[in-house]
Amino acid sequence: MSHAAHKAPKAAGAKRTNVASASSLFSPAVDVALAAKLNEVAPMSRRALRQAAKANARKNHIMAGSALAALFGTAAGALAFANPIQGGSVVAESAPSSEVATVEPNAITATTGVAASRSESRKSLGVATDETNDANATSQTADQVVDGDEGQDSGTVLDASWSLGDESSSLDVSKMSKSLASNPVVAGLMEANAADLPEGFNPNHETNDKGSSYPFSQCTWWVYNRRHELGLPVGTHYGNGHQWADSARELGYWVDNTPRNVGDIMVFRQGQEGASSQYGHVAIVEAINPDGSITTSECGASYHGKPFSRTFTNVHDFQYIHY
Repeated sequence: MSHAAHKAPKAAGAKRTNVASASSLFSPAVDVALAAKLNEVAPMSRRALRQAAKANARKNHIMAGSALAALFGTAAGALAFANPIQGGSVVAESAPSSEVATVEPNAITATTGVAASRSESRKSLGVATDETNDANATSQTADQVVDGDEGQDSGTVLDASWSLGDESSSLDVSKMSKSLASNPVVAGLMEANAADLPEGFNPNHETNDKGSSYPFSQCTWWVYNRRHELGLPVGTHYGNGHQWADSARELGYWVDNTPRNVGDIMVFRQGQEGASSQYGHVAIVEAINPDGSITTSECGASYHGKPFSRTFTNVHDFQYIHY
């Protein structure tokens, strides 16, 4: 009986050994890769989902920060290469007040307790740069060219030539003028009379021209129409022939006792050289002859609109309206 009781525990122990050996027998049968695959397919717990979301957010923040840092670095490098002087100035101005701020070579360095400013960034006057030397050399060469050989004064002008192109060679130089006159004919005459023009003469003075009001075939009728043919100014109400010089002078015309141009109005006094003793007379200067005499074109009531001509040698006895 005691022998049977002693064997029962031994049998139980033998059974546990068999179970344990069976467990160790099946454990290696589960493949590690298969287990990992099963873990991926299996649904995650809420805690695992939260942890995965937080890890993904941290990863995104890190990536975004790295991208921004790279972008700023690229932009700063591009600005530095594009404008290195301004970049140096910015660094100098933002430097701490206790440090030395060097702006550029050969520039004054700020060593005081105040930050460097643009006004302190000046090149030393005592240092001659290559650009200054080149400029001085060029200036000396130019002076030698202008001065010419030894013994000639500095006012010597070198000979030079120039020519017009095909387009500009067709310009009519006779129509070019520096005068401010709005009438091109007057402008050309002013160029010819430049040495004798009255001081302060205004070529654009009032003419009081409102159309002819002079009776047909009268001397005033002829002069008005002939001046228009020549492109010269003339007025409407200048009075009788002997009054024309005073009327024109009041309007700003140049009036004197010298015939100067073809088209000048010659004014006769009352009774002068056969003029009317009541009305006087006017005529047009058609030519200034080599001997100083003048040839006129004139008209009168008895000529029925047909002009006639005379030549005068006592030219300074009359008044002349120019323009």
